Amino acid sequence: MKRIVVPVGFVIALALSALSVAGQTQSREDILKQLEAKRSEIAALEKRFLAPSEEDQTTYADFLRLPDTGLIRLLPREKYDTEAYKDGTKYLTMRGGGAYYSFSRLTHEYGFGSDIELDHGRLSTGFAGADYGLLTDLGDTPFENVSLESAAGQVFANYSPAEDEPRARIEQRRTSEGATSNGVLYKRSQQVRLNSTYLLRSVNYGRSDVLVAVRIVRIDNDDSVTILWKQLKKYPTPYLARN
Repeated sequence: MKRIVVPVGFVIALALSALSVAGQTQSREDILKQLEAKRSEIAALEKRFLAPSEEDQTTYADFLRLPDTGLIRLLPREKYDTEAYKDGTKYLTMRGGGAYYSFSRLTHEYGFGSDIELDHGRLSTGFAGADYGLLTDLGDTPFENVSLESAAGQVFANYSPAEDEPRARIEQRRTSEGATSNGVLYKRSQQVRLNSTYLLRSVNYGRSDVLVAVRIVRIDNDDSVTILWKQLKKYPTPYLARN
């Protein structure tokens, strides 16, 4: 009986050729399914990356059982939002790079009613376009001491966004110096401080209007912050007057 000796190199070449043919004959529908699967995998990884630590979730478990509460992580925009800061590697596919959050839509995805932003160690509200916001730092104030009856609570709760409010007035309130009402200083941006509680009123014309208390409970090495939040009031959706 004769032995048939086939060179190893020939076998490898034949296998590679078969794979190449298979790749060339793969349908566009199959490729689309693979892309969708990869996107799902990336979305799951991004969700895990954005999730607060298990320690914090355990610490605040009782609080989070209350209605209209949450625990989120915000990523620093300057590090992860490469659509805005194009000098870094693109880590996340999520629009806004995890630096934003909507307390009405419960999503980090930027746009369509984002209420808060983390950028260069500052929290901000009231972004481009018709959005408008008030933000004040209450210092190390426990959530149980934050209410609509407090001085800041009354200022923020009683503000009524007029449908024809002049743009100049809105822009004036967005300045770094801010404005004062009944002894309460509010701005559109405040410095991040560990264990500080902030009161936020975010008006997204045509989408939402919410009053929320937020507290910084952790700042990590990558400058991301973990925020405990409680919605104090949800208002009817405001609209701008149109000619």
